[in-house]
Amino acid sequence: MYMTLIPFIPGIIVTFTLGTYSDHYGRRLSLLLPTIGALLASLGFLAVTYFSWPIYVILILVTLSTCFGGFTALFGASFAYVADISSSKQKNMRMALLDMILGVMGGIGVLSSGYLLSAVGFTWLFLITSLINFANMVYIIFFLEESIQVSRDEQNQVLGCDKFREILSGIVILYTSSSFSKRVRISMLLIAFSAIILEYGVEGLFTLYELNTPLCWNEILIGYGSAAGLVTFLTSFLGVTLFSRYLQDHYIVLIGILSFAGGMIMANFATTTLLMFLVRLVCIFAAMPLPVLRSMMSKLVLPKDQGVLFACVACLESLSGTISSIIFNNVYAATVEGFAGFSFLLAACLCIIPVCILCFLLWWKPQEEDYTGLITNEGSH
Repeated sequence: MYMTLIPFIPGIIVTFTLGTYSDHYGRRLSLLLPTIGALLASLGFLAVTYFSWPIYVILILVTLSTCFGGFTALFGASFAYVADISSSKQKNMRMALLDMILGVMGGIGVLSSGYLLSAVGFTWLFLITSLINFANMVYIIFFLEESIQVSRDEQNQVLGCDKFREILSGIVILYTSSSFSKRVRISMLLIAFSAIILEYGVEGLFTLYELNTPLCWNEILIGYGSAAGLVTFLTSFLGVTLFSRYLQDHYIVLIGILSFAGGMIMANFATTTLLMFLVRLVCIFAAMPLPVLRSMMSKLVLPKDQGVLFACVACLESLSGTISSIIFNNVYAATVEGFAGFSFLLAACLCIIPVCILCFLLWWKPQEEDYTGLITNEGSH
């Protein structure tokens, strides 16, 4: 809990600063700094395990890493970079591809970390992590091309007070420079995005639910269940790629939400191993909403505002994820004896919020703006 809460505020500040900075001076620095922070943290963890330093040193290392932006800034910059190099038609697919990579590789890391820990121990595990972070840093410095064209004078310019205020005011500029209908759409999509992250927090309870009666799964079944969950990211990517050819973005998000809600309702009544595996089948498109919502928001924003937008999205994702974990863990603890599946039912009910927002946006179509053509129209002015 301390590791989550202590670095939260500095992480938000640095993420917004780097996001707005990247809109003016390029994305590479906003990708490089969090990578350097991750390298320093992993080297610090290596030192803690090797020299048996006190456990509170870990809190210092996590805070230090967050002062470089942390994973929140890294994810925001990564999605902004993808938005820069993608056309309007490519954004859905590429956002879904990046989301799939994050989900699959993160899941593989979770599944393999226990085996690696038992095989090589903490010291070698943190050494491997440090080498990966170092490789990422080298790639960003020497091989990654900048997605924003910045003049040499701007690159060498020293940031004064005026420039610093300009960077910090990026989120304000994002709203004040937009029309009313555009502000409404962005705000409602951000609320829908946060609500979906909030309800997705229930997935952290699957292992607890599967270990409890009446399922009583062993470690082998838990592993199979986790692997089945990873397949959801692959099928969702394929779903986004296919549906983007025939459906509006709103409908793709609605399909994903209904897939997730159906799976949660089914999990509420899952009392056998077969039914619990079928829950993963029903959730086959559950990972589609987030990348498509990112793409929808990206299409609403001019290229010069992509960094601050995805910094805002990344911060909301971090905040909603933290709140979601607190809520669902406490709800599950309070209801596990009498109604163990109540948390899944609650998550399904929360789906009503983004569904209502998307239905409203489908109905409300200002004549002067169409989000799919907004970039072209504003760019021509």
